[in-house]
Amino acid sequence: MKPTNIAVPDYFHKVVDCQWACPAHTPVPEYIRLIAAGRYSDAYMINWHSNVFPGILGRTCDRPCEPACRRSRVEEGEEGVKPEPVAICRLKRVAADNKADIRERLPKRGRNNGKRIALVGAGPASLTVARDLAPLGYECVIYDGDSLSGGMIRSQIPKFRLPESVIDEEVGYILGLGVEFRGGTRVDSLKALLLGNGSGSYDAIFVGSGAPRGRDLDIPGRKEAAKNIHIGIDWLSSVSFGHVDRIGRRVIVLGGGNTAMDCCRSSRRLGGEDVKVIVRSGFEEMKASPWEKEDAIHEGIPIINYHVPKAFTHENGRLTGVLFEKVEAKKDDQGRRQLVPTGEPDVHFACDDVLVAVGQENAFPWIERDAGVEFDKSGLPVLDKKTLQSTNPKVFFGGDAAFGPKNIIWAVAHGHDAAISIDRFCQGVDLNERPPPMVNLVSQKMGIHEWSYDNDISNDQRYKVPLKDMKIALKNIKVEVELGFDAAQAFAEAQRCLNCDVETVFTSKLCIECDACVDICPMDCITFTDNGDEPELRSRLNAPSRNLTQDIYVADGLKTGRVMVKDEDMCLHCGLCAERCPTGAWDMQKFYLDMARAEHGCRKPKPRPAPMPAPSRHAAD
Repeated sequence: MKPTNIAVPDYFHKVVDCQWACPAHTPVPEYIRLIAAGRYSDAYMINWHSNVFPGILGRTCDRPCEPACRRSRVEEGEEGVKPEPVAICRLKRVAADNKADIRERLPKRGRNNGKRIALVGAGPASLTVARDLAPLGYECVIYDGDSLSGGMIRSQIPKFRLPESVIDEEVGYILGLGVEFRGGTRVDSLKALLLGNGSGSYDAIFVGSGAPRGRDLDIPGRKEAAKNIHIGIDWLSSVSFGHVDRIGRRVIVLGGGNTAMDCCRSSRRLGGEDVKVIVRSGFEEMKASPWEKEDAIHEGIPIINYHVPKAFTHENGRLTGVLFEKVEAKKDDQGRRQLVPTGEPDVHFACDDVLVAVGQENAFPWIERDAGVEFDKSGLPVLDKKTLQSTNPKVFFGGDAAFGPKNIIWAVAHGHDAAISIDRFCQGVDLNERPPPMVNLVSQKMGIHEWSYDNDISNDQRYKVPLKDMKIALKNIKVEVELGFDAAQAFAEAQRCLNCDVETVFTSKLCIECDACVDICPMDCITFTDNGDEPELRSRLNAPSRNLTQDIYVADGLKTGRVMVKDEDMCLHCGLCAERCPTGAWDMQKFYLDMARAEHGCRKPKPRPAPMPAPSRHAAD
């Protein structure tokens, strides 16, 4: 194998699994160390710079970072231990809940540069674009049919998961940058919007209108019982804005995604005593996040799987229940999984109301088909996936409106990318030449055996977030269920982080091949051996490296002609190799990657060093 080029940012970025998996590439270990040190405001600002909505995401994020967490892999196989990642998402909330007033640390609206940007939809994608462009002097105008900003954050996430005050605060930070919000103003024509809707033309349009249409079920009885059959996302929106405050005693929720979980849990709080979730697939195949399913089950809501709805039953125009066909999962001749009828009698469940949460789709009736924006067969805009520019050069898309339903953190990532594109478009430069990220790699050595970070490995299992008493929580749809970690719990959970961004950096010319690092490594990560092709080399390391998605670190230049090979997958980043090395060939260096944004630094490079955590874990904020 060729020696690893650690100067390429992606190498060490991939080693920080959580940051690599996060669509917005938030520097997770950095802010966790700051939380452990009590520096909540600093931790919040690192999050705000990357993911824009720390308090919101700390309660609602889909957590792509957590399945990637190294903690689960190194705990795997320990007897009696259920491998669980660090509670990254809930630690983010700790920073938001405990920070000081950070308004003076936010950027200000830049001097007007003469460019006007219209943003359709006031959800997370549009808000991210506005947040990135307003400090550069762009006049940003957000249009939304709802009177309050926030988009699906406000309309579709129940208040028992996300209090209104948190939305108001974090959306307010963005509107406070001088962003104009035109609430209660629907956009009916892209052509008219390009001309400014009577208020002066726009230089670019960003479409962040989400996937606002819930899929329906066209089965017998749908029209006859329509009064008591509701589309899930529309119903959640009506609940959020106070138009609906009750539901029938017996409720069936159809669908297995996060929207279905929000529907069933909301129903329990609005009078539903007998609430069931019924899905076509198996429990493990449901699209809902595992913790969303756990929360529903905790509140006494059964999830019934392998049932396909056949008809809505009704009597005198009133819904009486749903008829289901029982199915099972089998593989066909090609090994493809299919749902096939079991042959058992159909099953009828009586109910008073049905909430249909079987998916969402995009709707762009306001974009004229001769406005220069092309759409594919599924109704999605044809986009450059890197720049998010449509076939009309002035029009950009992001969030669910771009590629279909995903989640908040993906919308934020799209917003950052689209803001770069819009800035470059308005400046008349090539959109495909993307600014590079800012990268630091700094030694953490403070003495011969002393580091600026706490490298002790905690053996604690994941801490559970405390919950409100269920009797109280189910009485009021606005009572937040999760209480969040207190300072002591947050400190203990933060200790579980393995500091994956503090990298082991090897200098071949200093190595005397004494094997001291090999002897002391608790995970058998380091091997000195003859070189070879990657599959063969991986197989003969001290601990065979089987995770092909994680690169191995290869360094040549040793006096014996051998190579040093390190398996990055199972490394604890404990620093014992660097402590034991008699020549300093190993060093622990903190890798900090800050993704490029649409900001002045993208046009004229300037360093922005990462804030260093206090050596003590007990520093005051």
